Amino acid sequence: MKPKVFIDGKEGTTGLRIYERLGARDDIELLLIDEDKRKDTAERSKLLNAADIVFLCLPDAAAKEAVSLIENDTTRVIDASTAHRTAEGWDYGFAELSPAHRAAIAASRRVANPGCHASGFIAAVYPLIAHDVVPADGALTCTSLTGYSGGGKKLIAEYEDENRDPRHKSHRIYGLDLHHKHLPEMEYVCGLLETPVFVPILGDFYQGMATTVMLPGVDAQVVHDCLAAHYAGQALVTVAPLGGDEPVIYADTLAGRDSLRLLVCGHEGQTIVTALFDNLGKGASGAAVQNMNIMLGLDETAGLTI
Repeated sequence: MKPKVFIDGKEGTTGLRIYERLGARDDIELLLIDEDKRKDTAERSKLLNAADIVFLCLPDAAAKEAVSLIENDTTRVIDASTAHRTAEGWDYGFAELSPAHRAAIAASRRVANPGCHASGFIAAVYPLIAHDVVPADGALTCTSLTGYSGGGKKLIAEYEDENRDPRHKSHRIYGLDLHHKHLPEMEYVCGLLETPVFVPILGDFYQGMATTVMLPGVDAQVVHDCLAAHYAGQALVTVAPLGGDEPVIYADTLAGRDSLRLLVCGHEGQTIVTALFDNLGKGASGAAVQNMNIMLGLDETAGLTI
């Protein structure tokens, strides 16, 4: 019998991209809600409880409500919202971080899908903390350049409006209060003792992401060797040769793909690590489908573009 899958919030950017990755597959059965009933609590509850796997592509409060509607012990949840990323009883959905993370996802009933900016930061920093290359109490700085699709339908419409603010052609820095919503999971998952200084930047391109962590006083060769060893053999996370794949880095290099590539640049006394990926791929929908594949015991790359 094919696993039944329901996407609660299919109309949003993340939900639509999950649906695109699942729509043509014949190894699962997609449960679809009638358009006029997608906000009907009783109908949603029925589908939430009928599914083997549920994707929650909802605002935080609605995601918590959806979980409360599940009345059985069999429905397994992948939450793409921020609501449960540091919550007790939820497993963090980044399998490449360690064998323990992968095993937890495979057995889990509740998986929190990582945030986009957080995915790039954690991919770079988690192994460096785990292998004592960088101290957990170190002062870390990170910038993350992203395409505008990560802001959802409203921001997409704003950027694609022919009468848009002409300043949109220039990158804009936001989150200036330095309390971005992805910071708690960055700290929690990496085991940091100090909150990083994190600044997101929005670019005038649809999708793609370059998340860069600055490491003063750290040898680039040591960082590269650590990351290359840590991610050896992984299908969806790879490490470029030291110095990167070319002399410059373009944030949209992996747009349209579900993989993530780490680039280590610098010298003996200063290092940067840049995670290149698609904010809608490994940063959202692609990661969610990967987690579903692992939970169902399928090839983790099924339905994904590497």
